[in-house]
Amino acid sequence: MKNKILIFSTVFVFSIFQQINAQKKAAFDVTNAREGEKVEYCHQHKKQALLMESQEYLNITKQDEIEFEKALKKPVQKGVVYKIPIVFHVLHNNGIENISDDQIMNALAILNRDFRKLNADTATVHLDFQGMPSDAEIEFVLATKAPNGACFKGITRTMSSLSYQGDDGNAQVTAIRNGNDVYNGAWAGNKYMNVFICGEIGGAAGYTTNPSGFSGSSMTNGIWILHNYVGSIGTGSTSGSRALTHEVGHWLNLSHTWGPNNNPGNTSSCSSDDQVSDTPTCIGVTACNLNANTCDDDDAYWGFNIRDNVENYMDYSYCSKMYTAGQVARMRAALQVGSTGRANLWTANNLAATGATGNLVLCKAEFTADKKTVCAGELVQLIDDSYNAATGWSWEITPSTGWSFTDGTSATSQNPKLNFTQSGLFTVKLTSTDGTTTDEEIKANYLRILPTSTTIPYWEGFENYSSLDNLTNWEVYNPNNNNAYTIENTTAHSGNQCAKLNNFGQAPSNIDELISAPIDLSVLPESGSVTLSFRYAYRKKTAADYEYLKVFISGDCGTNWAQRRTIGGSQLSSLTSTSSWNPSQQSDWTTVHMINVTSNYFNEDFRMKFRFEGEGGNNFFLDDINLYEGSPSDNLVIGVEELITFNSLELYPNPTEDELNLSFILDKKEDLKFIISDLSGKITQQHSLKANEGSNLVMFDTNTLSAGMYFLTIGTASSSKTMQFVVK
Repeated sequence: MKNKILIFSTVFVFSIFQQINAQKKAAFDVTNAREGEKVEYCHQHKKQALLMESQEYLNITKQDEIEFEKALKKPVQKGVVYKIPIVFHVLHNNGIENISDDQIMNALAILNRDFRKLNADTATVHLDFQGMPSDAEIEFVLATKAPNGACFKGITRTMSSLSYQGDDGNAQVTAIRNGNDVYNGAWAGNKYMNVFICGEIGGAAGYTTNPSGFSGSSMTNGIWILHNYVGSIGTGSTSGSRALTHEVGHWLNLSHTWGPNNNPGNTSSCSSDDQVSDTPTCIGVTACNLNANTCDDDDAYWGFNIRDNVENYMDYSYCSKMYTAGQVARMRAALQVGSTGRANLWTANNLAATGATGNLVLCKAEFTADKKTVCAGELVQLIDDSYNAATGWSWEITPSTGWSFTDGTSATSQNPKLNFTQSGLFTVKLTSTDGTTTDEEIKANYLRILPTSTTIPYWEGFENYSSLDNLTNWEVYNPNNNNAYTIENTTAHSGNQCAKLNNFGQAPSNIDELISAPIDLSVLPESGSVTLSFRYAYRKKTAADYEYLKVFISGDCGTNWAQRRTIGGSQLSSLTSTSSWNPSQQSDWTTVHMINVTSNYFNEDFRMKFRFEGEGGNNFFLDDINLYEGSPSDNLVIGVEELITFNSLELYPNPTEDELNLSFILDKKEDLKFIISDLSGKITQQHSLKANEGSNLVMFDTNTLSAGMYFLTIGTASSSKTMQFVVK
């Protein structure tokens, strides 16, 4: 367009940027959203408008404008490709916003495709713009060296609830800076193009600011974007996949096609300007209206009134597919400005320092698994994630028995599949090589193969463990890597022990889970009923605390989970304790009965998990997890195997002649029945006993029994256990 005013928008001081990036999220502005969407497509022009209100900002940008104008007047150097080191910072709260590496790689491929005009749809632009789509000759290369020189794969991940608190972009960047999994410190904006992927960014799909003379080296000199506007796979979509192309245009000093101010569709934009001569004057669109011709004052560049360039990346349409030559010239000029830091990004020294030269070598062996906890009979696929180049792999699984490679894979496959025939914890080791360099990664007890389903009645009182670490029948999930569920041996509702989450003094926004092994409910008739009961103890730290206990169940060994109970806030407890609290009496415990385990879950792969969502409150205790047939019972419904301490169960002498002794320890008083039967099933003796809590000894007279094999069955009202003995 004709106007020659060069407004070089910038963020000049941290305090100003903090104000701009910490605005309270306004109500949804439908005029700034694409048709049918519930987020505003871009907030760049809104943030720039706020910056322009500062005279200090305007003063500081003058030197940037002069340098940019000089660069813009120079001829575009065709054939010179500028490479920009890019880092994707994923800020997530362990939800769908924690997008996969594949989705990020897909987004990077789309970004490079668009900037190099490799997208096939450039051939389908409107006839008025045929031949105008231009190759920017700008490429984005994953950085492979962090600021401290550590090798990484161009992606960082940070877990924080701030992923969904996007009203303050500075707070989100600070969380990434201080908590990511690669390097805790600043990622300079004049060395990396930082892309911040979040769950919410103040109501927009994306935003950034134009090049900045003052903040050029700041980490906040980057791009914010929603996870579902990243790439076209995973949580992304084809319609949203070019949002990053749009925001990078802003980052390289492009305005919207209607100019730097207003939302699309504002008729006053006909008097505005985007500082690019070959983009027709327009007011912008929010859908793919190829016949739009919204302004009638197109300048001498065209010589006549021309329709809008709706298919431009800097518009809001769903059919964007091009940059013009004028836009390319402007972006390439932005890369020549030293005061903004853009001119340093593509230098040979910076490409080498950030590992963005494209000469990839192996620096880290790494792997994941499609599932780390499985039931017997399920396959596990190991997935190589070595970076940044690997050509050979060697896998070792310990123990070496109880599993085998399957589906034609082997120890040297990149992504082998394993079939496990026994339960337990398995350690995995990967040795990767690029032909010259070799590295190995060992993950101890990485795979948990669950034991065969136990039967009901099921009771867990946590009496038989000294620790919850490295168990196969209970899985502890602690994504925040802080305090996790442990065994508490100083208090309990029943017995001496329970599970405890030491939540007091922890930072807010914690998720902790305790997940069971499979339990066999297939014995239940479809018309039957089952009750899940448990007891918990909890206090708030302050009256305002609002924390949750959520109970989930699964009928497919944990592949899918259904939430069946939520207890939060004062419903969880209305009592408070300002110090670290432990229950001291049974009245401190609450019993919960759940009767919504329906017949859909009556199979052998039923599992349950207890999730505590902490917000800096007090400790949480869990005991007497009880799953049994029938209606709720305030008394424990347990079988012999849970009632009797197994290491105390002893039958002697065996073989016997005149007398048989049975010793055992009970956790509580119980009415027991004892039946002795022969091999044919004929009952030879029956006895009843009111057994005491603690040690018990029962003596049976066997001198009337003929020589041979017999069975002793110990029974309660709900279950039984049979042992074998021989009479001489």
